Amino acid sequence: MLRILGKRSSINVRKVLWACAELDLPFQQEDWGSGYREVNISAFKALNPNAMVPVLLDDDFVLWQSNTILRYLANRYGGGSLYPHEAVARARVDQWLDWQASDLNPAWSYAFMSLVRHSPGHSDPSQTQTSLAAWTRLMSILEGRLSETKAYVAGAEFSLADIAMGLSVDRWFETPFDHPRLDAVKSYYQRLGQRPGFAAHCTSKAA
Repeated sequence: MLRILGKRSSINVRKVLWACAELDLPFQQEDWGSGYREVNISAFKALNPNAMVPVLLDDDFVLWQSNTILRYLANRYGGGSLYPHEAVARARVDQWLDWQASDLNPAWSYAFMSLVRHSPGHSDPSQTQTSLAAWTRLMSILEGRLSETKAYVAGAEFSLADIAMGLSVDRWFETPFDHPRLDAVKSYYQRLGQRPGFAAHCTSKAA
């Protein structure tokens, strides 16, 4: 059975839990990270020298980096489900997976930590507003894409990209501020909410 090391409140751990649910893979989740088992110990760093979650253990194979874990699970167990084999379709999934990690997540991080987590290290109002402005700009890009597909971020079919994107969208609606109207994003969020894996593992209520 797969082992997933990382606390359920982690957005990156939730990605892996949701992927396992979509692929109908049994797993054992173990709470590691702040408030749970310590990651800054030699035993954990032997698995991930970055001392971060999630870590996947598949028998004697150890893997870290959440989007890499998503790709591995789909490649090994998905049979083309969630991560298409055809080059153009796969590249589109990769594009939005990478955009979520490299552009969208850094934009919302400060605002989320300030307004939801109330982190003492994220208490500068000007930086919060800068974060919200960047986040809103990028969510407008997502709105445009979803207005085109009228379905999922990589196209007509649900994919790995929606697992990563859906969790960022959940953070968008969870964060208390004056949200602009993004009808396509709202409809997308509602579609994702109908998936059992999302309901079980990925909303703020599932934490």
